[in-house]
Amino acid sequence: MSEAFIGGCACGAVRYEISGEPVFMNHCQCGDCQHRSGTGHGSYLTFMDRTSVKLEGKAAHCDIVADSGNVKTHGFCPSCGTPVYLRFTAMPDLFTVHAASLDDPARFKPQAVTYAMRGHAWDHLDPAVPKFDKMPPM
Repeated sequence: MSEAFIGGCACGAVRYEISGEPVFMNHCQCGDCQHRSGTGHGSYLTFMDRTSVKLEGKAAHCDIVADSGNVKTHGFCPSCGTPVYLRFTAMPDLFTVHAASLDDPARFKPQAVTYAMRGHAWDHLDPAVPKFDKMPPM
């Protein structure tokens, strides 16, 4: 078994520990991720089993309708505002964390760029990472 993925917000009020490996690591260029990150994309690790997640602290939540039409719930620190995780109504077992919230962000290895159709020319991502106009087929 690999080392747990550990991270949280900037002030330490919301923390997580996830055993298991992510099933998907991506940069997302959808409009919501651009607004939330304040740049051209968001970067994420998605885990298949929410039962492998230990959360400490109390996150605030905000629901957004994604480009897919599904509702995604953003978990963020109510004290410092750091975005920490996402949950998806249509896929309740998944748990997604922001790559920059990891204690060791070097563990993030992007496998794809999603919603590249909304990307900006100034948002330069690794050209070796496959790009998809929307979500890739699973």
